Amino acid sequence: MRILAYLGLGVLGVLAGVAGSLAQGGWTPLGLLLALGGSAGLFWGGALLTRTRVGAAAPAVGWAVAVLLLTVNRPQGDFVFAADTGSYLFLLGGMTLAVASAALAPSDRPLFLFAPDPTARRPEHGRIGHNRDKSPPDQRR
Repeated sequence: MRILAYLGLGVLGVLAGVAGSLAQGGWTPLGLLLALGGSAGLFWGGALLTRTRVGAAAPAVGWAVAVLLLTVNRPQGDFVFAADTGSYLFLLGGMTLAVASAALAPSDRPLFLFAPDPTARRPEHGRIGHNRDKSPPDQRR
């Protein structure tokens, strides 16, 4: 189930990279804010969903692949990224957001889809293992 979530997050990362690349150049300066906000939401959402760093890295890898493929100029002279400040802010800002989301990913327990078996017994807090005193109650100190 977790691998499917990572693959789905990777596909969403590709879509966010393509959409963000088009939006940041099309609607200046709000497109840049929208593209970076959407990317940050996807990276952080993946980290929260899976409670792992890979949950933030999966959409980031998809985003990076899409964005880097779109930076290449075609032989006909077509391009998506112009050599301007907005394009560089989108590239560097997206990479920074991806690293920050992976570094700050919470590692508590995953959300309900990825939770371990709730019937499994967990050790009590403050004790190491299950070393309980099994002597009769009248012999305990």
